[in-house]
Amino acid sequence: MLKSILDFFEGNLAPGDDRAQSGHTIELATAALLVEVVRCDAGVTDDERESVERAVRGKFGLSPDEAETLIRLAEEEVAQANDMFQFTSLINRDFTQEQKLRVIELMWRAALADAHVSAHEQHALRRIAELLHIPHGDYIAAKARAQASPG
Repeated sequence: MLKSILDFFEGNLAPGDDRAQSGHTIELATAALLVEVVRCDAGVTDDERESVERAVRGKFGLSPDEAETLIRLAEEEVAQANDMFQFTSLINRDFTQEQKLRVIELMWRAALADAHVSAHEQHALRRIAELLHIPHGDYIAAKARAQASPG
């Protein structure tokens, strides 16, 4: 699996690009958190999957094929992960508070994509927000923005 991750980033990032050094890990970590939220309930709907893809494409400027590959890799990583700390620690290290809030908002949008947020999704979102050191008021504001945004 490590080879597939390396192949993806070597094929999609220019050598010497700063993202080639550490950015790919932040992309994978962000995608993994999005994947975790939508997979923690009964199943991933097409609407949720499309929402995750839109979020990844918009956040990192990826093509549809690149986003699909990144999501597939994120799904593999999440399936093998014992917890979300390995992903949240990278985001805490590399993202500003504003960027972390944006990730939480994107996660809420993904969870809301099927018009139903399960208790499991809510729990995962709250747990991840705590790991990202998001104050409760900011967490609620991100949820409200996600609820108010179309699509």
